[in-house]
Parts: sequence; structure tokens; C-alpha cells
Amino acid sequence: MSVVEDHTLALSPRISEAGVGDYIALLKPRVMSLVVFTALVGLLIAPGHFHPVLAITSILCIAVGAGASGALNMWYDADIDALMSRTAMRPVPAGRVLPGEALAFGLTLSFFSVMTLGILVNWVAGALLAFTIFFYAVVYTMWLKRFTAQNIVIGGAAGALPPVVAWAAATGSLSVEPLLLFLIIFFWTPPHFWALALFRSDDYARANVPMLPVVAGGDATRLQILLYTIVLVAVAAAPWPMGYFDAVYGVSSLVLGAGMLYLAAQVYRRREGKAAVRAARRLFGFSILYLFALFAILLLEVVVAAAMPMLFG
Repeated sequence: MSVVEDHTLALSPRISEAGVGDYIALLKPRVMSLVVFTALVGLLIAPGHFHPVLAITSILCIAVGAGASGALNMWYDADIDALMSRTAMRPVPAGRVLPGEALAFGLTLSFFSVMTLGILVNWVAGALLAFTIFFYAVVYTMWLKRFTAQNIVIGGAAGALPPVVAWAAATGSLSVEPLLLFLIIFFWTPPHFWALALFRSDDYARANVPMLPVVAGGDATRLQILLYTIVLVAVAAAPWPMGYFDAVYGVSSLVLGAGMLYLAAQVYRRREGKAAVRAARRLFGFSILYLFALFAILLLEVVVAAAMPMLFG
């Protein structure tokens, strides 16, 4: 029986036990928070004046679009989520939200987020948001995740697009700056998720998800983590000498990058037992701080630049 047939049969006519918290969980709020933050930075560094109401509308639409992607992901992945200890208690595999409800919820949010952004802001941003949702829900969730060990590498494009969408909302066009932010998130994604996959490899193997540690083994994954981290640090520092971001960002990116490289090297060196698990966990945790700090520095620069005329003008 095909995966699609399994999902169709799962739309059983029974009473839902879902509460408000379950629908919030479908939105993947932790992932959404990072999406909103990176999108906010992309919007604020965009040139020109953007009306505050339209700015808030844009961020809300991007947030809802991210939540829609999460709901569609949880609908389709309910079968494999049920087999993994990390995800077994999500609303759909736990039986609190019916598959049909999650699907309808995700599609409704997708439609309204894209249409609202397109009609009220501009259709460049609306089309990019639609593509982001499609890429995550269809290309990554339905295809890449189940059929290739490069799922995180290619699929990472979806998570890297929010600042590009936000920039397009503010300007109606694209430029180098949002593409640089895209590349930072894109190259950050593999070491971040492969670190998680190293200490959750049994989960992925049980669910038959071809994550790199399952397919290629731990040693190959550790090497890829180290190589991608080297590229990430170079890409993250590049906007400084290119003249797009200033020295505060550049120096901070190098300091944070040194931390990422150190922890990636520790993951590469420590391959056995509890030490290997601890190294992977530390890299996974620090990688979240790394990305947040990089974007926070850019946000701080925007705030300071806006405050300077008021303080000294």
C-alpha cells in the first residue's frame, strides 16, 4: 500500500480530541519563532520606508505560512512520527488531532497567508511565500525526507527563504543582502540537523528515514558536519569584506564561527560512547545560539542606526 493510500485511510470518521494547545503544536512554534526572527531581520535591513501596518502584516503572514508548513508536515509524516520517540507524542500520531483536521488546517492557513500577503503587500512576496510552503510541504516532506540522504541539504532551502520573503515584502524585489542571509541559513542547516541526527539515529532508522547517519554512518556524517561548518563560517563572514554588513557583524561572525568550528571538530574527533553523544548535543545546542546571535547582531545594528539621528541629530 502506498504512503498516499495510508494517509487517505487514516482520515477516519471519529470524534476529535484536539484542544487549542494541539493546534498550536501543529504550527511547530519553536521552528516558527526562528522563522519569524530571521524574517524580521530580513525586513528591517531592507532599504526605504515600509509602513508599520504592512510590516506587521508581512511578518504575520510569514509566521502563519511557516505554521501551515508545519501542520502539513505533521499531517503527512504522522506514520513515521509515530515510530520515533522524539515525535511520537505530536498531536496527529498521538491521536489528538485527526489527519484530515491537520490537512485542512494546514491548507487553510497556507491559502490565507499567501493571499493576504499578495493582496495587501505585493505578489512577489506572496509568490515566494507560496513557493516556500510548497517546497517544505511537498518537495521536502513528501519526497526528499523519505527518499534521499540529502534531504536536509536540499530541503534546507525552505527554512532559508523567510528573510528573502520579508525583503521582497518590503521592497517588491530581490537583492544581494537577502540572498546572503539565505546562504547563511542554508549552510547552517546541515550541521545543525546532522548533529541532532547523530544522537537520534536509532529513531530515524526505526522510522526508515534515510538521514545521513543511517545511510552513510556516523563517521561520514561527522566529516560532512565539519566540512559544512567550514563553509558556513566562510559564508557568514563574507558579507563584511564584501561591504554589505559592518565590522561589528564581521568580527562577531568570526568569533561565533570559531565556536562552531571548535564544536564541529569535537564531533569529528569523538566517535564513541557518551563523549560522542555529548559532543553532538553541544553542537546542536550551540548552532541555535549561533544563528540567533548572528541575526540579532544585524537587528541591533538596525536599531542603533535608527536611534543615532534621534540621539545626536
